[in-house]
Amino acid sequence: MLKGIDPRMPADLLDTLMRMGHGDELAVVDCNFPAHSTASRTHSGRMIELPGFSAPQAIELVTALMPLDSFAPEGALWMEVDGQGPVPEAVHREAIAAIQADPSDSCDIGSIARSAFYQRAAQAYAVLRCTETRAFGCFILRKGVIL
Repeated sequence: MLKGIDPRMPADLLDTLMRMGHGDELAVVDCNFPAHSTASRTHSGRMIELPGFSAPQAIELVTALMPLDSFAPEGALWMEVDGQGPVPEAVHREAIAAIQADPSDSCDIGSIARSAFYQRAAQAYAVLRCTETRAFGCFILRKGVIL
């Protein structure tokens, strides 16, 4: 055990967050996303499992330690529902609330079409798969800096 770190934080996720640098992205994906095949194309090649976590819970766990990028146009992105455009579903609203709960993370949050999300996730540093069952419950988190 370590002081100040949520005991639910798996060692491989902590290691990944520590290895990421400013501007590196983490794809937080639901249980339907092709996480293994996408992770094989990421910078680290890592797919990290976070069983028992919804996407908003996973994001809350990550952002408790990792600042989001306030210098980029969006420090976080959520996957749009096909044909719906930037209209957030409940899973997106919950994740946005989790991000905005920390006043030190003042990044902009945007949306991205599903097909573009797949391409961007493959360019991420790593993929974090949670057990979110709600469709389109996928997110990109861009690492910021501590000022």
